[in-house]
Amino acid sequence: MKYIELALKAWREGEPLRARRRRYKDYTYGRQWNDAGADGESEHDSALRAGFRPHTNNLIRQLVKSVVGNFRNSLSSPDRQAVTPEPDEATASRNALTELDCRMLEEFLISGCAVQRVVAERRLAGDGVWVDNISPDSFFINRFTDPRGLDIELVGMLHSMSLREVLMRFAPQGGRRAARIAAAYHTSWHEGPAGPLGDSVSRSFFDAGSHRCRVIELWTLESRSVLRCHEPSSGRFFLASADNRSSHPADGNPPAEIITRPSTTLRWHCRMMAPDGMILDEFDSPYAHSLHPFAVKFYPLIDGEVHSLVEDIIDQQRTVNRLITLIDHIMSVSAKGALLAPSDGLPPGLTLEMLGELWARPNSVIPYVPGKGEIRQTVGSSECAGAYQLLNLQMQLFNQISGVSSALQGHITNNHTSAALYDAQLRNSSIAILDLLDSFNSFRAARNRLIVNS
Repeated sequence: MKYIELALKAWREGEPLRARRRRYKDYTYGRQWNDAGADGESEHDSALRAGFRPHTNNLIRQLVKSVVGNFRNSLSSPDRQAVTPEPDEATASRNALTELDCRMLEEFLISGCAVQRVVAERRLAGDGVWVDNISPDSFFINRFTDPRGLDIELVGMLHSMSLREVLMRFAPQGGRRAARIAAAYHTSWHEGPAGPLGDSVSRSFFDAGSHRCRVIELWTLESRSVLRCHEPSSGRFFLASADNRSSHPADGNPPAEIITRPSTTLRWHCRMMAPDGMILDEFDSPYAHSLHPFAVKFYPLIDGEVHSLVEDIIDQQRTVNRLITLIDHIMSVSAKGALLAPSDGLPPGLTLEMLGELWARPNSVIPYVPGKGEIRQTVGSSECAGAYQLLNLQMQLFNQISGVSSALQGHITNNHTSAALYDAQLRNSSIAILDLLDSFNSFRAARNRLIVNS
């Protein structure tokens, strides 16, 4: 199978996760009536057609902000526990790691995915190690089940570059190679080796948008034939390529005697590809850690499944929105007051419309004919048959299911609560999301190891 097809296969397998992530992101940022019904119509349009006015009371956004705020506060706390190893201050400052990590945690809460790319390269802002947050919408990986990622064998991402940047990166000398690359990007995306793939999943893989070039970065774990070499005179051991038996240690001095033994080793290999499968560049991992440059954490990864915090509370958010919409509808259509005026008791020249206007005007005088009927008003109750109680129950369930209590959100439910009791409530609330935050901190530790060894 060609490498472009391997990447496309992994991309296709990740589409269900990306689709769920887009839905969870919509709910987090207030677009909570976009789910499609059986007929394909959005819930927003269905509600309008049924005479309802859809209301959104976004509890998810506040919950996510509370967790991110507590995380940011913990980073600046004097007694914070450092995530080791810690990158040097220059690297942390150049990459604004605190800001990157807060935004990455927000993504982690929404989708259950945290992905960062750590590379050592020269950029306009300086030369050194750079860290980038990678959106799951441009990331692909083989299905893996180990929370540590030890069974990852294929990983990569989609880049969107200008043609000038592509030529600068992969054909800096110009010439025929630059012409070949430019010609490849003038070819329609669906004419590549994968065949005509017109579905939206494949199109997003091959097509980077107007006036942009798609570059696919693919890392694969590959086995290599090598020679394990031993120089008895110095006691040094080193590896040599199996097809280059003249290799010797890095000092350049040929050893007097070398004992070799055929063996195999695993190496991470990178290929940068154009949509038609052309290899723009390829190389073994150049880093001291000998790994791919991605720090990856999917949560909780039980049997390879990803389930985020937002996923747990979407049903409660939907119920809250529908109850508020129902209450609003009941209040808008129920009779809240009616004026009863006998038609035979109206004086000449006074219509029902004029009577209604006079009734609503302060200090007005309403004439009527005595003995022919009494003008009176009835006021009806607009009770919502327990909807208020159900709404209150759902709000309580929202906090209980999410694990983010009122104390963690900074709400004081009782004015007589002491500071000690409030601190205890805050600590107990933190326990409910401790697993989530510790999992994210393990991701940060793995990222830091990539930084230190890049």
